[in-house]
Amino acid sequence: MSIYKKTKGFPKEELFGLTSQIRRASMSIPFNIAESCGRRSDAEFAYYLNIAAGSASEVEEELLLAFDLEFLDKESYQPLDKEVKEIKAMLSKLIDSIN
Repeated sequence: MSIYKKTKGFPKEELFGLTSQIRRASMSIPFNIAESCGRRSDAEFAYYLNIAAGSASEVEEELLLAFDLEFLDKESYQPLDKEVKEIKAMLSKLIDSIN
C-alpha cells in the first residue's frame, strides 16, 4: 500500500498515466502470487510467479521514471526501490526452487 500513498502526490495529469500504471503493476504482484497458489502443477505455479516477477520489474522501472521526472524524491524512491528489489529476489529464489 506504500505505492498508493506515494503516488497520491503525483501530478493530477498522471492519474490515468504513470500513477495508474504503477498502481496496477504493483497490485499484479500479489495477485499473481495468490493465483499461483491455486495451481495444480509446478509448471503452472512457476508460470504465475514469473508473471509476478515481470510485474515487479515493471514497477522497478516505473519508480525510476517517477524519480527521474521528480514525482518522487530520493527519500521516497529509495525505500520503494529497495522493497521491489527484495520482492524480485524472493520470487527468483522461489521460482528456482520449483524448477
